[in-house]
Amino acid sequence: MVYRIRHRTTYLYEDPANLCHNLARLRPLDLPTQQCLSFRLKVSPQPDISSSHLDGFGNHVDYFAIQHPHSELTIEAESRVEMRPQAQLLLEASCPWNEVSARIETPGDPETAMARESTLPSRMIPRLPRLTELTAKDFPQGRPLVEAVSALNERIFTEFEFKPGFTNVATPVSEVFKTRAGVCQDFAHLMIAALRNLGIPARYVSGYLETLPPPGKPKLIGADASHAWVSVFVPDHGWIEFDPTNNLRPGQRHIVVAYGSDYADVSPIRGVTMGGSDHRLRVAVDVNPEPSPRPLPR
Repeated sequence: MVYRIRHRTTYLYEDPANLCHNLARLRPLDLPTQQCLSFRLKVSPQPDISSSHLDGFGNHVDYFAIQHPHSELTIEAESRVEMRPQAQLLLEASCPWNEVSARIETPGDPETAMARESTLPSRMIPRLPRLTELTAKDFPQGRPLVEAVSALNERIFTEFEFKPGFTNVATPVSEVFKTRAGVCQDFAHLMIAALRNLGIPARYVSGYLETLPPPGKPKLIGADASHAWVSVFVPDHGWIEFDPTNNLRPGQRHIVVAYGSDYADVSPIRGVTMGGSDHRLRVAVDVNPEPSPRPLPR
C-alpha cells in the first residue's frame, strides 16, 4: 500500500511579521514497516536560510528562517510512503511486565539505553503516582507485558471520552486523568505516564492515520489530521505500538513521522516569530491511498 500525504499549514498575521525561525518535523521515517518514497517541503515566502538534520531520536528536522516582513506563512509537505505488512506479536509471547526493569539494564546496548531513557519523566509527562489507579487491574504480577499493555490500551479507549476542543497542547496529564476526556495527544501522554510509573519504557509517536468517511459519503478534502499513539519497548521483540484513541495495534494505516519523549519533542511545526501581532492558523491534512495498478492484459 502506497499513501500520498499532503500537510498544509498556514499562518495569517494581523500585522506583518518581521522575522521567524521554524523547525518542521513533517518527513515520514524510513522503518522496517514503511519507506518514504519521496518528500517535498514548500515554504512561502521563500526562506532566507534553510537546512536539515536528524535529531536525537533520528527524526528528520527541516529548519528555515524568513528574515523579511511577511503577512502570511504557508508550509506545505507532500510525501509518498509505502507501507509494508507487519507481524502482530502474540499477547502471551512477551515477558512478564514486572521483569522489564531488570531486562533493560544491559550495559553497552544502544536499544536498551534508549529504553531506559524512556522510563524517565519528560517535559510534558511528569511522575504521577496516582496513575496506579489506572493500571492496578491490568498489571497483576506475572502477566505478559503485551497482554497487560493491550488491556490498558482498551481501558483508556472505553473509560475516556474523545472530545475535540476540550483540551489544548498544554493540557497536563493530571487534568486529562481527572476529566476523563481529551484527544489523541492526551491519551498518548496518559498511557505513557501510566507505563513509566511501572518502569515500562514508553515513547510518543507522531504521524498520520488514514481516516475513512461514513459509508456512501465522499471523503472531504483536508479532513484528515495528525495523529498520536504510543510505542512500548518489549524485551526480545523491540518497540511495539499501541493506539489508545482507537483501541488497536497500529498497522498499515498508521504512518510514523517522529518519535519522542512526548509531544514537545515531535511537534510538526515549532518556531518563534517577531512582530505579526495576533495570527490565525489553518491546517489541512490529506492521507490518500494510491490506486492499485491494474494487472496487464494477457
